Amino acid sequence: MYEELPGFDLDAVGPSRWVVLSPHLDDAVLSCGNLLLALAGRGWPATVATFFTECSAPLTLSAQAFLRQCGASSAPVLYEERRREDAEAVAACGARALHAGLPDALFRRFRSSVVPELAHVYPTWRFHLSRGVVSRRDPAVALVDRLLADLLAEPSDLPTVLVAPMGIGGHVDHVLVGQAAERARGRAGVRVVRYADVPYVLSSALPAGVRRFAGPGKAEVIGHYRNQVHALFPQGVPVGLPDLLAA
Repeated sequence: MYEELPGFDLDAVGPSRWVVLSPHLDDAVLSCGNLLLALAGRGWPATVATFFTECSAPLTLSAQAFLRQCGASSAPVLYEERRREDAEAVAACGARALHAGLPDALFRRFRSSVVPELAHVYPTWRFHLSRGVVSRRDPAVALVDRLLADLLAEPSDLPTVLVAPMGIGGHVDHVLVGQAAERARGRAGVRVVRYADVPYVLSSALPAGVRRFAGPGKAEVIGHYRNQVHALFPQGVPVGLPDLLAA
């Protein structure tokens, strides 16, 4: 069905500084790997800014279930491996990797408590983290806005294109980062492009207005995510998986 979509025209955008906003340590390459490879081929500067790159204790039952799904016994070891894998994948795409060091929603707390579920902003996956609703007590909202402002303040002679998740699938971190990008829309010299979140979009209806951006090499760079790739794609990464973008 993707072949029937109109193509995303990179030439219509023109030379720019591209900043791909990634909630987690794989989202940018999963969803925009073709774009990143094409930007490198043109010599246009690209940065992958990943916000939620850390974990913390104590663990909720949902966090423990996530570790079991990954086959990991230690959250710190898992996240160290994931940061290393992400740096490899982003470098293979010819882009700069930035890790912001904020805790993943599975681990974000707003207070201390003996019972982890009473301390966490999103204590369960089903009823909190995957509903697409950003909590008013989530400290990450202000932090992401501040970090994004710092990125946009970096000196450049080129206009900036922010590429941000649509939030398909309802993961609160994806929604939060997408909302931050929309708040930056309209700044002088800033254009916003949204990407359909892989793998969530593979089991969802296609959003209106998306355009296909295909190219070789995406499946290969996704392979750097050894901790996640088999859980995300049990049958293997689909050959020719395109990026789905909307301006």
